[in-house]
Amino acid sequence: MGSNPPTPEFLPPGSGYTPPPPPPRPRRSWQAAPATYALLGINCAVFLAMTLRGVNPVSPTTGNLLLWGADNPGAVLYFGQWWRIVSAMFVHVGLLHLATNMWCLWNLGLLAEPLMGSLGVLAVYVLTGAAGNLLSTLVNWFYFHGWESPFSLFGPVGAGASGAVFGIAGALIILLKSQRLPVPPQELKKLRKSVIYFAAINLVIGFSISAGTSFLHAGLSIDNMAHLGGFTCGLLFAAPMVPRLGVPHTLFERRLRLAVGMIVTLLVLFGFFLAQLPG
Repeated sequence: MGSNPPTPEFLPPGSGYTPPPPPPRPRRSWQAAPATYALLGINCAVFLAMTLRGVNPVSPTTGNLLLWGADNPGAVLYFGQWWRIVSAMFVHVGLLHLATNMWCLWNLGLLAEPLMGSLGVLAVYVLTGAAGNLLSTLVNWFYFHGWESPFSLFGPVGAGASGAVFGIAGALIILLKSQRLPVPPQELKKLRKSVIYFAAINLVIGFSISAGTSFLHAGLSIDNMAHLGGFTCGLLFAAPMVPRLGVPHTLFERRLRLAVGMIVTLLVLFGFFLAQLPG
């Protein structure tokens, strides 16, 4: 009878056998998309802080929202509170508003982070969210300016991450078109089509709700300009970029810096234009 070869555990010392390394531990989802989860955490933490400080979690007042950093044309343009352009994208008008925005951010962020990296996701969130709030500030200033009421000075209050969420969607629509991605073309086409449908359907719903609200003089107010501004900025942001997957790291980093520099320049110029309006 032949004997079975000895198992590695019982090989004598000096036999030259090197045991294989242990398989790598699978990365947890938050490690694979840290920027997405960080943004989710910040938004939820702000809402929790608002609630703990006595803000109604279902229907906060306008004063509550302004106190916590919501956007407002009068506060930004007349009182110089430009920080609201950024802070407003982390403030939400109730639990339902937070939940729907975070659901969309989670789904789009997990898809976007492998393509644009963690810094890319943070950049596109902040820059496209700011673009949406700047466009909203401009449109609301022109719309309400000159009304003979105290409301004309301040205009409506805007808050929420939806402008930034639309920005991520816009960037994905461009990046998922890349032929460099190591993904079957049919799968890429399906993913891209689903993002396009998301953006189109939600834009149509938003404008339809606003039209109904205007006609009935009551109901839910949707900041469509923030959505449109964020989405357009997302398209511009991704235009010079290449996806992180399937390209040299140096090329991706160079294109990301170009995208950030381009959008920052445009936003600074847009902000400078807005600053001249009240005079």
